[in-house]
Amino acid sequence: MKLTLKWSAFRCAFVGLADLLKSQPHARWHLLASVGVVGLGLVVGLGRGDWLALILAMALVWVAEAVNTAIELACDAITLERHPLIGRAKDMAAAAVLLAAGFAMVVAAIVFLPRFVA
Repeated sequence: MKLTLKWSAFRCAFVGLADLLKSQPHARWHLLASVGVVGLGLVVGLGRGDWLALILAMALVWVAEAVNTAIELACDAITLERHPLIGRAKDMAAAAVLLAAGFAMVVAAIVFLPRFVA
């Protein structure tokens, strides 16, 4: 089996990331939050485990946001008319982002609050 790297796949992924940031206001908020968390982590001098927890939490939010956007775009490509199943799919995809962001905030609180309370 020959492994070949498809640079065009990377290009498509970066185009998608740029589109996500350009077209989705919530993605820009996630970017601001991610930069803030990394900056705060550098200031307080986090350990390896804390960094791992925060990076995984941030990655989950980013992935959920990208999948949510992809689902919304795919549904809109099918029809712009209201359909109860499409509405439910979009709502559940949005719920995934809400859950990921909520749990990321819990992780951030567990990591950072003890440093500020102590």
